Amino acid sequence: MKIFNMIHEHQKTIKFINTKQEQLDMVEEKDIKNLLKISGYSSTAIEYILRKVNVGKIEDPDAHTVYTGPCGDTMEIFLKIKPESKEIKEAKFLAVGCAGALACGSALTEMVKGKTIEQAEKIDEEDVVNWLGSIPIQKIYCACLAKRTLKYAIKEYRNKHG
Repeated sequence: MKIFNMIHEHQKTIKFINTKQEQLDMVEEKDIKNLLKISGYSSTAIEYILRKVNVGKIEDPDAHTVYTGPCGDTMEIFLKIKPESKEIKEAKFLAVGCAGALACGSALTEMVKGKTIEQAEKIDEEDVVNWLGSIPIQKIYCACLAKRTLKYAIKEYRNKHG
């Protein structure tokens, strides 16, 4: 009976800890959303940041590059490209940087899916910011970081595949 009581008390403690952690996680996300909103990020940008849209690697990518911008943020882009049509069928990225880098990397990788590499090259920094809705003015360089990383990935693809 004593062991049963100990197990029961332990289970109640675990349940309490899990409930508190869930509450903390919810508060943290709410607080993060609020801080990002106050900073000037749109709801679209905030969702991209929190959901980590397209963050990750592609195994055996057709195009891949790493670029470090003047601010010190680094982005890595991975592309899968259909050889016959030069259409980007998959795009992912990794970034070491601020929330702006995550938002812009997510936006750009969403924007290029289904586009040819020629169409993707025409996307500029303003297009990325417009896609997001808004980001803080001091984070515009993050759109430049994403665009330049894409540019170098496409250049690398052309060097490899013509």
